[in-house]
Amino acid sequence: MKTFEIIKKDKFSKARIGILKTKSGNILTPLFLPVGTLGVVKTLSYKELEEIGVEAFISNTYHLYFRPGEEVLKKFGGLHKFINWQKVIFTDSGGFQVYSLRELKKISQDGVEFKSHIDGSLHFFTPERVIELQKIINSDVAVCLDECVEYPSEYEYAKKSTEITTLWAKRCKEKFLEINYANSDNFQLLFGIIQGSVYKDLRKKSAQEIVNIDFDGYALGGVSVGEPKNLLQEIVSYTVEFIPEDKPRYVMGIGEIEDIWFCIENGYDIMDCVLPTRNGRNGQALTSYGKINIKNSKFSVDESPLDLECDCYVCKNYSRALIHHYFKSGELLGLRLLSYHNVYFMMNLFKKIRKAIENNSFLDEKKKFLEKFNSSE
Repeated sequence: MKTFEIIKKDKFSKARIGILKTKSGNILTPLFLPVGTLGVVKTLSYKELEEIGVEAFISNTYHLYFRPGEEVLKKFGGLHKFINWQKVIFTDSGGFQVYSLRELKKISQDGVEFKSHIDGSLHFFTPERVIELQKIINSDVAVCLDECVEYPSEYEYAKKSTEITTLWAKRCKEKFLEINYANSDNFQLLFGIIQGSVYKDLRKKSAQEIVNIDFDGYALGGVSVGEPKNLLQEIVSYTVEFIPEDKPRYVMGIGEIEDIWFCIENGYDIMDCVLPTRNGRNGQALTSYGKINIKNSKFSVDESPLDLECDCYVCKNYSRALIHHYFKSGELLGLRLLSYHNVYFMMNLFKKIRKAIENNSFLDEKKKFLEKFNSSE
């Protein structure tokens, strides 16, 4: 079954529009995934996500393993039924979360031993276990267990990590085929993850090895982990040459506006990031003219909406002054309103990008959008 189809390519860049076919529905790419770590995009209801136009979000296997736990997810038949969400769910393997534990983890070829961030209890994830958990979660798109290395990393460590990631990917694929062979009516897609830090030879080696295993899609991991922007762009543009054109390409952890345009220009289809909601909860709003911090005193009497060019519910009904008041008063509604607006901004941005690709005007639209976004009001 062909699960990804490219329906339009921009004539002057590598940007393209595709259809990703999943058991919960077909979705257009380029696609941005809000992060719903525990099955919820922080502060937003599922009805609000639908209003905003969210077709898919990404949850996290590591966190769902602890809360609500696999027994609850089994009882409900997976995350979709537990949260009453009919649209698409991606799951991250938890590799990045284990990476972030740093001193609480121990990695070997067999898997990763780690201590719970909740109570310090000891746990062990094998590649097979991670695939089993994602089947229990019953996500539409699962990903392989990988080791995400920090920046900077020594070459030899990154090399060893890349080898482990390939080994784990092979074991993930074997377990995935075993599980899904008996569940052909409830199919998942499985994406492999390419690692290699900032070393081009390792990125090439990783990409070629992961592609040879043959996955439904390919994710670029280990970027946006603190490396300078020029290195991020170098690795993103270099590695894409080794990823098949007829498969979806996913850059993990990308949420800065300039980086989104760059990745799509270079032929990537899917991105995810916590920034729209995390920054929103801290008072930062995305607008057509750049980012603003609504907590700044200059907004205390500002009658205008967050973004004059936005038609979301928040911009139609709330002034900057009122949202400023909510933040200064510690009212939770302020966090919700900025999260709503920022996710809407991202959904609208990706609609604009797809329209630009349709019209073969991607590069022109990128230039116009970023000139305005990087200006000040």
